[in-house]
Amino acid sequence: MILPHTLASLCLILLLAQGCAFVRGTYGEEVHQGDISSIKKGVSNRAEVADILGAPDRIVEANGKEIHHYYRFDVKSGFVLFFSRTNIKSEDVFVIFDRAGIVEEIVSGKKKPPLNFQFWPFDWPGGS
Repeated sequence: MILPHTLASLCLILLLAQGCAFVRGTYGEEVHQGDISSIKKGVSNRAEVADILGAPDRIVEANGKEIHHYYRFDVKSGFVLFFSRTNIKSEDVFVIFDRAGIVEEIVSGKKKPPLNFQFWPFDWPGGS
């Protein structure tokens, strides 16, 4: 009699456990604030920027200017049965060059704190 109950319990646990997954990943290299501040507008050129930041993740040409885009993504995701929660944090740095290949502008977002992992896919009642 114990065997059928054990088997039923095991099947129930396996059925519920198959719908659970927790994933964390990052993509791209982190760009440090010190690296950004060492790039000088009107002075630094493409080669100097590449030496400091490395190869850009994306190069876009717009209005006769070349824009080097550096980015990094941090993703945390959890799936419990049919509920899911995904948090994504991105850090972007844009270096804009004039036609001569000299840095015209550097645009970067404010660094955000690390993502907190949430087990439950929704905010708790009364929580933030």
